[in-house]
Amino acid sequence: MHPLFAGSGLRLAYHQRVICDELEVHIPRGQITTIIGPNGCGKSTLLRALCRLIEPRAGQVRFDDRALADFGRRALARRVGFLPQVSTVPPGISVRELVSRGRFPYQGFLRQWSREDEAAVARALAETGLSDSADRLVEQLSGGQRQRVWIALVLAQDTEVLMLDEPTTYLDIAHQLEVLELCRRLNTELGKSLVMVLHDLNLAARYSHHLIAMKDGRIVATGAPADLLTPERLRDVFGIQAQVMRDPVTASPLVVPMASLHHATSPAAPGERA
Repeated sequence: MHPLFAGSGLRLAYHQRVICDELEVHIPRGQITTIIGPNGCGKSTLLRALCRLIEPRAGQVRFDDRALADFGRRALARRVGFLPQVSTVPPGISVRELVSRGRFPYQGFLRQWSREDEAAVARALAETGLSDSADRLVEQLSGGQRQRVWIALVLAQDTEVLMLDEPTTYLDIAHQLEVLELCRRLNTELGKSLVMVLHDLNLAARYSHHLIAMKDGRIVATGAPADLLTPERLRDVFGIQAQVMRDPVTASPLVVPMASLHHATSPAAPGERA
């Protein structure tokens, strides 16, 4: 079976600054894939290239064994949903109104709001546990609830693929677990393929089937968490001395950092968290 996404010879840049070069990447279908790596290494840049938010300067991305560049914007938005790192909430907008914006790819001159759109929004609200909050203003919600609203908006697109750039940013641990448990349910119960960027290695190990480790704009390792997260690789990629043991609850790898061995990091790329 061909991969969901395949990138070959990718050169990714912002203006004149090359962030990634000669990237070869494969994203399996039907799984949760998480991209990990130090700040500024190109994680978000790669995710944006897979969503076609930036065009490669060289190389090609293929989606479902077809050149990504061959998809029209609306056609791609019906198959791939993207949640950026930071999303601005319009003032005075309700949960239902914001989630309804996820149906934009299906609207057009000859197709206005329909029962199908209404049903998609209702499903997205139900799947994220927001049905009872549908008429509340988004600005009145907690950080964890707001993040669920944004995920509901992406779900309302009714896509087979969800791309999430640091979906747990600024959330406390309880809300991080809440969001990632939702991601797991979307994968196991609805069959969605998810591609995420996460900083927390233990959450990445617990909730992912497949990891992609990046450093300095390169992919240095890919594989299952148990195979990828080793003391040697953590030293190479993150510049830390760490022990890796078995999580007593989930049996996934548990990273215990002991010391930083890293020199000063380089400035973050545009779109990357510093």
